[in-house]
Amino acid sequence: MTVPSPSSSSKGEEVQRLFDTVPGYYDRMNRLMTLGRHQAWCRDVARRAQVPAGGALLDIATGTGVIALEAARRYPDAAVHGVDFSEGMLAGARTKPGADAVTWQFADANALPFDDGTFDAVTHGYLLRNVEDAERVLAEQLRVLRPGGRLVILETCPPRGLLRRPVTLGVKVVVPLLGQLVARDRTSYTYLEESTLGFMSPEQVGEILRRLGFVSVAWDRRFLGTHMIVTATRP
Repeated sequence: MTVPSPSSSSKGEEVQRLFDTVPGYYDRMNRLMTLGRHQAWCRDVARRAQVPAGGALLDIATGTGVIALEAARRYPDAAVHGVDFSEGMLAGARTKPGADAVTWQFADANALPFDDGTFDAVTHGYLLRNVEDAERVLAEQLRVLRPGGRLVILETCPPRGLLRRPVTLGVKVVVPLLGQLVARDRTSYTYLEESTLGFMSPEQVGEILRRLGFVSVAWDRRFLGTHMIVTATRP
């Protein structure tokens, strides 16, 4: 099967270069930036996927495979696929305990190499903030979901209310500083800080999902409003 190459846009190329450089310290940075909550959120994403017995789950932008591995543990009789357009990230995922339970594959979220209605659930973490056209990417996910299939999204979002200014300041200072101290990579984590604060609200993501035809759209905010878990269903 010929797998489509990543988006040729400048943003797509920039994001691919970034993630090819960070897999060695990506998990450690996620733990630090979320005060250890990242793993629990990924478990929650896998739980909400509600994969039926003998079903199939696709984790897009799987990175080092945290969500995919949680899904494989939770649904041992399901076919779990983890895809990413960073070969560096996939190489890291393949070395983790339990990796043999997941089918790892290079793929572009803009043009998934799967037939219509292949999966009972689609999950992803921190994908949408890194793509050029979120609506196109979500439309692809609707296409590969079976009727009644679940979509579960873990994303960052801008803080709001009284905490907006102090949390924004904290993110602007702490994330690049951690990147410098832990990963010796301030530039990459400056990009991640900017994409976190500049991304859509859950209300905006929900509007896109409904426009595409998803139903039962809902979300929870986490971590002082800087993260969200969004769920939706294909009719």
